[in-house]
Amino acid sequence: MKIAVLPGDGIGPEIVAQAVKVLKALNLKDLTLTEAPIGGAGYEASGDPLPDATLKLAKESDAVLLGAVGDWKYDKLERHLRPERGLLRIRKELNLFANLRPALLYPELAGASTLKPEVVSGLDLMIIRELTGDIYFGQPRGISTLENGEREGINTMRYNESEIRRIGRVAFDIAMKRSKKVCSVDKANVLETTELWRQVMIELSAEYPEVELSHMYVDNAAMQLIRAPKQFDVMVTGNIFGDILSDEASMLTGSIGMLPSASLDANNKGMYEPSHGSAPDIAGKDIANPLATILSVAMMLRYTFNDEANALNVENAVKKALAQGYRTADIVTDGCTKVGCNAMGDAVVAALN
Repeated sequence: MKIAVLPGDGIGPEIVAQAVKVLKALNLKDLTLTEAPIGGAGYEASGDPLPDATLKLAKESDAVLLGAVGDWKYDKLERHLRPERGLLRIRKELNLFANLRPALLYPELAGASTLKPEVVSGLDLMIIRELTGDIYFGQPRGISTLENGEREGINTMRYNESEIRRIGRVAFDIAMKRSKKVCSVDKANVLETTELWRQVMIELSAEYPEVELSHMYVDNAAMQLIRAPKQFDVMVTGNIFGDILSDEASMLTGSIGMLPSASLDANNKGMYEPSHGSAPDIAGKDIANPLATILSVAMMLRYTFNDEANALNVENAVKKALAQGYRTADIVTDGCTKVGCNAMGDAVVAALN
């Protein structure tokens, strides 16, 4: 089990340290953890948000554990040098096309959600986001100056049939292990790219007769996630829509600090990271929530290493720590014990079988 550990920026090193603590506490055989810089840390180390040595390590490892990238102090750098470009590049270089973002509400955190408990209690949703195409990578792109001197920004939304088919297959396969419902999110009424998306999803559904396929425009999906989120089981969508909807779904669970994610290639090699960002405003204060990162370790054990027993062990330890009343600042509820990042990691380790 060779894992590349990329703490990144902001709170990244703090939350990754807790996830590593949990990994080590499992006493896994032949576990190798190798750390390397990415994002702003990569730029500081070698002038590149994705240093060659980091990419080489990631390619040679079985899985990647990532913290977060980004800091306001890098916003004035040229675009290709900004931390976020390193994240986009490593996803592309490793061909991590399938992003899995579960949104699960723990009963103890029903009061932490901004929605009424009766709306969100029992929520168990999986968002499948295509990660290497769409408007984030489409060409042409850039900022140019027109003949009249006015500036123009261009980004291109594009998907080919094979890209849509492979992410659709991931969604249908996961739905077969859940409640056998897939909602495909698009904007087929105005965007030809997603008109093709819908056509391919319908064609693919013929291979999965047991799965109920529905379609929803992205604006309606955003509303329905707030109105009645439990109507969904598996949602599948493109890169930009998935980016937005998965962050929206995170708040149903009480905090984005609770949402893990997995980004997988065709062989289930993956990069595992929390769904949240680097939060530089709270970096170094020991108040960040490490649970999303710890739960990302559980996803790593399940999807890359096929170790369901230890994946459940980690998830149950998180449940136990929450049941014991431990809370970081973002999920504080009445009668709880407020703890810092490091203490929350200790609570999860203590709860491991």
